[in-house]
Amino acid sequence: MGTPEFAVPILVSLIRSPYHVVAVYTQPDKPVGRNRQVAWSPVKKLATEYKIPVIQLNTLKSREAVDELANFEPDVIIVAAFGYILPPEVLSLPKFGCLNVHPSLLPRHRGSSPVAASLLYGDRFTGVTIMLMDAGMDSGPILAQQKVDISSKDTSGTLTLKLARVGTEFLIDMLPHWLAGKLKPQPQDESQATYSKLMRKKDAEIDWHLSAVELCQKVRAYNPWPGCYTWWKGKQLKVHEATPLEDVAKGELGKVVTLSPLTPVGVITGEGVIGLCQVQLEGKRKMGVDDFIRGQRDFIGSILG
Repeated sequence: MGTPEFAVPILVSLIRSPYHVVAVYTQPDKPVGRNRQVAWSPVKKLATEYKIPVIQLNTLKSREAVDELANFEPDVIIVAAFGYILPPEVLSLPKFGCLNVHPSLLPRHRGSSPVAASLLYGDRFTGVTIMLMDAGMDSGPILAQQKVDISSKDTSGTLTLKLARVGTEFLIDMLPHWLAGKLKPQPQDESQATYSKLMRKKDAEIDWHLSAVELCQKVRAYNPWPGCYTWWKGKQLKVHEATPLEDVAKGELGKVVTLSPLTPVGVITGEGVIGLCQVQLEGKRKMGVDDFIRGQRDFIGSILG
């Protein structure tokens, strides 16, 4: 059971393993992009290539959905970024339970956006947790965990790929030990639990009152989707890459300043200056800030937002 790219390598590893994947559950097809064309999830595309039955439901809570799942007679259900909380009737179906491959070191960053949350909060490391699912939100007992360092250049995109690779190897190594009864689930420490909320496009709008460090964390967390943005001359300006600078500049919040040849464009924030590295003006392609200011001479000195 999975939906986005994070789940793809995990499904690949299960297909190539000695285990038999009897079915794949993924979220219904959704319209995407400007043209709102209906698209399959990455997991559905992969499962279809391997001719594995694909089930797409809006809920697993109906009697019909539970009965259909029971007909597959699963020994174990592997869940990776599926997007639904499984009801008790589903959790109790497989002999070896439902195992969730979660991209954080639980109980930190439970919820729907754990990768982005680790960057938003400036964590130096995160990881992958494999847990035995219960009826709560990522609250089940832990079977195993693997720590993963976060680099200063990681975005949600790169970190998700890194965690997916680790989670894939980790699951395949761990699964036979679980099936052989050699692992004992350990309860989570509820006092250490934190929750990540569902990402929304409006959350990515830049607030120049934040510090340069906080804004850089936000830029990395919302890359590639939905992309941090501000406003310039009535158009949306996305910031794809930025860096906090030690330079000090005076002026209005959101003012674009030039600092030195090495850092040609900075923006005054609530604390410090953020250096813009890669931007994209609405209707234009993504480009380095050097190329951008050559074509937009009045950008320096303007106020963003």
